[in-house]
Amino acid sequence: MESGCQMVGCKAAVPVEIAHESFCALHFTVSVEQKCADLRRETVGGAPDEGRRAEIVRYLGEAGQALARLATGNQRLPDELKARILNTFLTLMNLRENMERAAARLKTRAEAANHSTKF
Repeated sequence: MESGCQMVGCKAAVPVEIAHESFCALHFTVSVEQKCADLRRETVGGAPDEGRRAEIVRYLGEAGQALARLATGNQRLPDELKARILNTFLTLMNLRENMERAAARLKTRAEAANHSTKF
């Protein structure tokens, strides 16, 4: 049974595939994109520590799985929502890539610092 979206003023139904999120499909994608933007700002200065990185990777996986369930579920989705879901997948992928680049930069800097202290 579908329930109503928890976003204030939204009366759309929550699809069964993402019922645990308590948002309609549109507001779920918006919340994922907002969370990704927050995480991107958090990680832009440098790679997070290993524990935080694991949390972020777990979030990316869970959000991606929820989007996949939504996209491949029984509910017929309008083309605009399909495009939004694809864009949200891209946002998740870009955040993961940005985190990996930040980690690589820090590793390179650390190696350069270690190299320069040897001389």
